[in-house]
Amino acid sequence: MRLGRWRCIGMRFLFLTLIAFACFESGTPVNGGWELSGHLALEEEEQCTVDRRANLTYAEFIHQYAFSRPVILQRLTNNSLFQDLCSKEKLLAEFGDFRIRLSTANTYSYQKVDLSFQEYVEQLLEPQDPKSLGNDTLYFFGDNNFTEWGGLFQHYSPPPFRLLGTKAAYSFGIAGVGSGVPFHWHGPGYSEVIFGRKRWFLYPPEKRPDFHPNKTTLTWLRDTYPALPITERPLQCTVQAGEVLYFPDRWWHATLNLDTSVFISTFLG
Repeated sequence: MRLGRWRCIGMRFLFLTLIAFACFESGTPVNGGWELSGHLALEEEEQCTVDRRANLTYAEFIHQYAFSRPVILQRLTNNSLFQDLCSKEKLLAEFGDFRIRLSTANTYSYQKVDLSFQEYVEQLLEPQDPKSLGNDTLYFFGDNNFTEWGGLFQHYSPPPFRLLGTKAAYSFGIAGVGSGVPFHWHGPGYSEVIFGRKRWFLYPPEKRPDFHPNKTTLTWLRDTYPALPITERPLQCTVQAGEVLYFPDRWWHATLNLDTSVFISTFLG
């Protein structure tokens, strides 16, 4: 197991090196200019337990996943233009003065704070303090002003698969290394990582996880997860930039951003 873990770390290092070289050649900053894992050095899971599917058909999606289990979708859409527009430099230039609404990074997210996008990026978008509670951590996700941000969202291509009787609604976000949202549930939807990496933990509706709604996912991973029996551990996987995770209706899920991450969800309501 240890050998396999070091092999994964080595492959991750090689992957980042190749990305850095490609970005240097093209003039594009690594991770769009957003900070990578830094001193927290958060790790991916030893084994992804969520199916990854490329070139999935709609019939396969409906019969195998839509109502029963999550899946990571690959190569269904091309969002390279949207990704380019979501670089740190371009978002600050276009939206820096716009007001955004932040929510607390806990299960219920009752508290809201408004400030400029530039203030959020320059003052609050920092690695998660492991000692902080979720209700003391502010998180930019959702509550988007579609009048002001519509010019960006029109360039996003959502996953093409829909569920009968639902409409799609976007929620866009940017969050720092080590941040995330603790376990919660809602209706079905998709979450695409534009920049960074986002680790997901998922339980089916009937299996309520052991967690505290005001403690961060980082704290849960450090304090609760190691003591869980193998049979009680969640499905988990790290979604990479360009991948889309589909979560079915009422599935419990928590997230942990391994890098500063830019992401967009498409909720099916």
